[in-house]
Amino acid sequence: MCIIALIPARHGSTRFPGKPLAPILGKPLIQRVYEQARLAPGLDAVYVATDDARIRDCVAAFGGHTVMTREDHRSGSDRLAEAAFLLGLAADDLVINIQGDQPLFPLELIQQLAAVLRLDPTAAMATPARRVDDLELALNPNVVKVVFDQHHRALYFSRSPLPFWRDGQAPYFYKHIGIYAYRMDFLQKFVTLPLGRWEEAEKLEQLRALEHGFAIRIVETSGDTLEVDTPEDLRKVEAYLRQAQGK
Repeated sequence: MCIIALIPARHGSTRFPGKPLAPILGKPLIQRVYEQARLAPGLDAVYVATDDARIRDCVAAFGGHTVMTREDHRSGSDRLAEAAFLLGLAADDLVINIQGDQPLFPLELIQQLAAVLRLDPTAAMATPARRVDDLELALNPNVVKVVFDQHHRALYFSRSPLPFWRDGQAPYFYKHIGIYAYRMDFLQKFVTLPLGRWEEAEKLEQLRALEHGFAIRIVETSGDTLEVDTPEDLRKVEAYLRQAQGK
């Protein structure tokens, strides 16, 4: 069983065109993500999955590896599935989906997600979540929340505050972190499933798996990610890196 990290990256973006090539302290965003992934223990290989020659050439320039995919994919999961197929992965290989806008994420998550799928044959996917008590985060529709059962199987993901604390208890929530681990055979099946109605409502792909009856295991983590959705987010990452480097 191999564990392969795939980083979907596209040049076009409504809010931030050319985002993968945007510089962060002298390195393009996609290089920051790739180099962070390479630090994660337990990975057999890391690839960027893209349809854009500019991204391919950028990755090649810093010594990384790419898989070129079609241009017509409607989602990152579709691009991921094609890339995994082109790499010839075996049915029981594990695919780790690291978003191309996550230059910083907890390195230990990779092994934790892979371990969950190894130990639980009933789980099709695994993904992390972090407990937070910040109501502002809970109310932010760009922050996805998740609830799960006593066996850490996801019950629902939502952009709304989840759950609703009716009796005035001190509220806490679980913030979903958008890194996924899939079994190769499930990933290929997943992209053939019809879109679900809750997926369409929330615009959250992982709900498709739940709607079709597949189990998603939640890995609790105390770590978090810094994601880049806007040019302002780049400045936040740069400030974090400067502080971490003592500059």
